[in-house]
Amino acid sequence: MSPKEAARRRWARVAWAYGLLLAFGVFFVGPFLMGFLASLKTNPLEWPFTLGFPQVSPKNWAAAWRLGKEGSGDPWLGGMRPGREVVLEVAYFWPEPTPPELQATIPRRKPGAGMGAVFEGPYAADYVRLLGPEHAETRPFRLGEAEGYLHRFHLRIAYEKEGPHLERVPLDLEVPRGAVLLAATLDPGRMERRGRVASWDNVVPGLLGYAFHNYVRAFRETRSLDTGQSLFLRWTLNSFLIAFIKVLTTLVFASMAGYALARLRFPGKEALFLFLLFSMMVPAQVTFISNYLVLKDGIFGLSRVFGVETLLNTYTGLILSTLVGAGAVFIMKQFFESIPREVEEAALIDGATPVQTLFRIVLPMTTPALGALSILTFQGAWNEFFWPFIVLTSPREIYTLPLGLLSFRSAYGQVGDWGLILAGGFLSMIPILILFAVFQRYFVEGVSVGAVKE
Repeated sequence: MSPKEAARRRWARVAWAYGLLLAFGVFFVGPFLMGFLASLKTNPLEWPFTLGFPQVSPKNWAAAWRLGKEGSGDPWLGGMRPGREVVLEVAYFWPEPTPPELQATIPRRKPGAGMGAVFEGPYAADYVRLLGPEHAETRPFRLGEAEGYLHRFHLRIAYEKEGPHLERVPLDLEVPRGAVLLAATLDPGRMERRGRVASWDNVVPGLLGYAFHNYVRAFRETRSLDTGQSLFLRWTLNSFLIAFIKVLTTLVFASMAGYALARLRFPGKEALFLFLLFSMMVPAQVTFISNYLVLKDGIFGLSRVFGVETLLNTYTGLILSTLVGAGAVFIMKQFFESIPREVEEAALIDGATPVQTLFRIVLPMTTPALGALSILTFQGAWNEFFWPFIVLTSPREIYTLPLGLLSFRSAYGQVGDWGLILAGGFLSMIPILILFAVFQRYFVEGVSVGAVKE
């Protein structure tokens, strides 16, 4: 075989390999990418699905930044404060030289469906004044095969009197039949009545308020009826707290139990290990009724010593019932057995006790296993749904994030507001993605080292 033929075949194999990997990447990552793009849209159910929509336009990003800064001084989240004024420019195609009649209104519109429709907040229509539209320019223009004129208008929105900070200023702009919107300072979120009505949910959104509209809504609209605080933020903090505590307890108890099963000798060790393996084979759905009754009675009445009648609807009950998993103990036991005994024997010769040997000698060597176990435990606790759904029922302030997302589906799914549901789902993925990106080295080392036993 000639060198050219060998090189050609080698590059052909490389092309096939990379092409196959690319195909798998598109197959697995494609749905997540489409879901993320849909979460940015005002109407994620639009069909056919388009990749070019207003929320991904750099021109709209710049406009949203400027309008948010002019309206409230906050270019990120926007809004409008007293004494501020913003100008919105629109351009229409119209076949006549005389400008079309524009009807601009600031509607009294709720911020959203579901939870957002429950709270009564200040309406922009009660505080701001709409000046215009003012006709600014007319010039000949050709739209496809149609001859006509381009008419440019200015709309001034002024917050002249005293009042609260307005998070949003909606706007509806209606034109006669035949007028076509060509451009606007900020593209409208919806076109209604066959293009006659251009509707903006917020003309002073700020960059984040426009590009990540549904994500901002997830924090603003899900508020507690009692305190008015963001429920989504509270659910996120609750999940972080429970996941952190479970990671800590799992590392401590799984390390000690795994070390005892791997190195120490005591009566019933083999039976205990077999029971551990058996408990890993029993699904959680089989024992959840008995576990529920145990928590309901306060762990056979022991909680009454501390003045607590039941451990339901408490984080204490949720954490105690899943303090450490049998799988975590098994992983640590197998990893400890892969460590040469000579290391521990040398420590014992130097006078170290078994506890000192564990914490000062052995545990520092198990960093890969502890890292992998931390990732798996955090992921399991963060995404856990079934058992928190049984234990935590009320009030909504104690929900974890998966339970909160279920309430999203109940509140917004029935009215077809899927953009906010998608945004909540992707926000719940971010901590897991960051965790794997930062600690994947420990995860890979833990799996590879733990799989080899010397």
